[in-house]
Amino acid sequence: MADVVMYVRESCPYCLRARLLLGSKGLRWDEIDLDQEPRRRLEMIEKSGRHTVPQIFIDGTHVGGSDDLAAAESSGLLGRLLAGSGA
Repeated sequence: MADVVMYVRESCPYCLRARLLLGSKGLRWDEIDLDQEPRRRLEMIEKSGRHTVPQIFIDGTHVGGSDDLAAAESSGLLGRLLAGSGA
């Protein structure tokens, strides 16, 4: 199974949307809650180049935010990433 990591904030509706999409795929993921661990925000920015949440990584590949995840699902990229074949 793919290693999925998502940087989130508890009150973020886009984070909820990403959780729902990942959950619909039967996936489990690790969450880094920036409300609980604010020092990890810089880590997220350095890894993703972005300041907003969620930021989602699959097997170390930066997928992006909630809209990017939805687009990856629509294009078939998400399935390829989860299968380990990459882009």
